[in-house]
Formats: sequence, C-alpha cells, structure tokens
Amino acid sequence: MSTLRNKVQLIGNVGNAPEIKNLESGKKVASFSIATNEFYKNSNGEKVQNTQWHSIVAWGKTAEIIENYVGKGKEIAIEGKLTSRSYETKEGEKRYVTEILASEILLLGANASNGNN
Repeated sequence: MSTLRNKVQLIGNVGNAPEIKNLESGKKVASFSIATNEFYKNSNGEKVQNTQWHSIVAWGKTAEIIENYVGKGKEIAIEGKLTSRSYETKEGEKRYVTEILASEILLLGANASNGNN
C-alpha cells in the first residue's frame, strides 16, 4: 500500500494538441490538458454533465509516445502522481500550479486499435 500514497488515474479526452519541448539537456517534455466528465441527475431529474480539466506533464519515453500518438480529442488513460509548483510571472506575481506527472499512458477509443491519429 505504500506505493498508493500519491497516485492518480484518469480517463478523459485531450483538450489541445500536446506541447512538446526538447530541452538543452536532451530531455523531452510534453504538456497538455485532458477533460474528464461526470454525469448526475439534478433535483429536477435532468441529466447534468460536470467537466473537470486536468493539466498533464510527461517526460522522456512517455513524452515521446504522446508526441507521436496523442492529439486533440483523443481518449486516453493516464496514471501518475499529483505535483505542485510555483513560479513568478514577468510582472512579479507568484502563481501556483497543480499538475499530474504522467508515468503511464494508454491510448483508448476507436482510433487506438486502427492506428489513426
């Protein structure tokens, strides 16, 4: 159970084309967002969709897979961990970001089996 302390699993659709960066160190990083949807019935019995957006970051081989196979709208499963960081804007404002550091990715949906992107 000790490996479950910080573990996230999500299935969702990619919201934008992944941004790929090749760093001077030779490392590759991919960043993108995915949307997860939940459905429930409100007090009037109407079906309501709740969409949550999640920022995803992947490094190395996982980033290469994302670069080659993941595009906007693609349904994927992500496994990773939550990370938080802060940075300062050009105007000197401190911003805080929570992201999912992806360690594994699984391509889902109809396009995953026939090779279409």
